[in-house]
Amino acid sequence: MGERVGLYPGTFDPITNGHLDIVERAAAHLVDRLIIAVAINASKSPVFTFNERIAMVQEQTAPLAEKYGIKIEARGVQGLLVETAVECGASMLIRGLRAVSDFDYEFQMASMNRKLEDQVETVFLMASENYLFVASSLVKEICQLGGDIEQFVPAEVASAMRGKFSQK
Repeated sequence: MGERVGLYPGTFDPITNGHLDIVERAAAHLVDRLIIAVAINASKSPVFTFNERIAMVQEQTAPLAEKYGIKIEARGVQGLLVETAVECGASMLIRGLRAVSDFDYEFQMASMNRKLEDQVETVFLMASENYLFVASSLVKEICQLGGDIEQFVPAEVASAMRGKFSQK
């Protein structure tokens, strides 16, 4: 059996402890190499630039790569996710689910991706109970309103977010 390569897509604006939980569980149990696909999403207004998000993801996932002895890389992606998966040699897309409401959208997306490229499977990981409610959009709102976000994101990310919102 060859190397098991997974692709974990998202905007990661910012990367949260929930994202890191999914990365860790994929690294521990599913893949030999994990590519974190940082997406440009025109419908969202990111706090961090594309390059800042890639750097932040790489920095925050480096300890997990070392811990599990796998390669974890962050790269920017545009276009169809399944095309990126094929280009990277990924056989699975890894998606985190927090609630039943996530499942409806993710199920549609997985079905469409499967129709576009039947050699790429979608694997769903349920969020750990500690992170069921953690969403990047909520973390940004809490930070913007001066709330404490340290329990939702790594300390370095919290500091960077406070810096971004103090500039505005």
